[in-house]
Amino acid sequence: MSVTALLDGPGAEVLAAACAEYRPGNELQLVEKLRRRYDATLVTTAVTQAALRHRAVAKFGPDAERMYFTPDGLEQATRTTVSTHRAARLAATLLGAAVVDLGCGIGGDLISAARAGLRVTGVERDPETAATARANLSALGLPGEVLVGEAESTDLTPYDVVFADPARRADGRRVFDHNAYSPPWSFVTQLLQRTACVKVAPGIPHDAIPEGVEAEWISDSGEVKEAALWSGQLSPGTSRRATLLPGGASVTDAPEADSGPVGRYIYEPDGAVVRAGLVTAVAAAVDGWLLDPRIAYVTASTYVPTALASAYEVLEELPYKEKALRSWVRNQGIGTLEIKKRGVDLDPAQLRKKLAPKGSTSATLIITRIGRDAVAYSCRRVTTSFPVA
Repeated sequence: MSVTALLDGPGAEVLAAACAEYRPGNELQLVEKLRRRYDATLVTTAVTQAALRHRAVAKFGPDAERMYFTPDGLEQATRTTVSTHRAARLAATLLGAAVVDLGCGIGGDLISAARAGLRVTGVERDPETAATARANLSALGLPGEVLVGEAESTDLTPYDVVFADPARRADGRRVFDHNAYSPPWSFVTQLLQRTACVKVAPGIPHDAIPEGVEAEWISDSGEVKEAALWSGQLSPGTSRRATLLPGGASVTDAPEADSGPVGRYIYEPDGAVVRAGLVTAVAAAVDGWLLDPRIAYVTASTYVPTALASAYEVLEELPYKEKALRSWVRNQGIGTLEIKKRGVDLDPAQLRKKLAPKGSTSATLIITRIGRDAVAYSCRRVTTSFPVA
């Protein structure tokens, strides 16, 4: 049954009842209870929707309580922090512009764009998903329209900006090859010849990005979420950018950096910085250098707070041997062990199990490669808070 059955009348009534009483794990009991008063099929749809709303809070915050979802739509939707950042960037350049969202899904990007003062139209080929996006704009009191149609056949002439989010799933599995996107990559590159923004997976190869297009890698709370390709009036002339949410720190330049021996501190660049190939920007920010020219670790003699990286104070260098590391864990009384690694073939979970931490103290172990050799460092994480923009 479609979510449209829940928009008014008995459907809205049973949805309100389901949301009021829903708790994770009580689905079967709730269905049984509500079926005493409502149509069985309607109850199943409402309880499913209540469960989706509960899950959606992580992406949409308080808005989730009023929105409508499909399972696939929620899985693929952009979280609000990211879509708000993107909409603000669009509006800063083209406030009030007419934006068409090709493959709008359940409307997450439409919502943020409409709130930013842009005139929005969504295009979605699946009627059920299109109806969900339409319902979400209405539920949140936002202007805009959602059309059922194919991205490739949409007339783009009425719009100032095209936003596209190509499908990156096939048969329920995530697709990592940009050549397997739907619509196809050839369609995406055509869009990028005009003023457009295209959401892509963060693993997009740098050499696949067309000339004159800026690629922006975005992380949220330290987790890389996506990349966005900006073209036309939206491309400021830089080729690569890393943006770190929620604070909004952004970097575009990658100056030259030397490499050398470990200093007192090791810096682990944010994943967006690494994906964008801007690790040397961290070295410049902390007056440091690379541990190895091919590894994304920066080191420095002094501690300089930076939003671009996490910092660790180096306590001692350790032999990269299981026996020696086990002795270190035991002698230090370590019970909580964080293992960071780059450039070495190891599974941190398996190594942690072998080292058997059982004590009461905490520590961080950084294992990396310098030249041909694997090295290990006992470290203490340095915690710094940065203001949220």
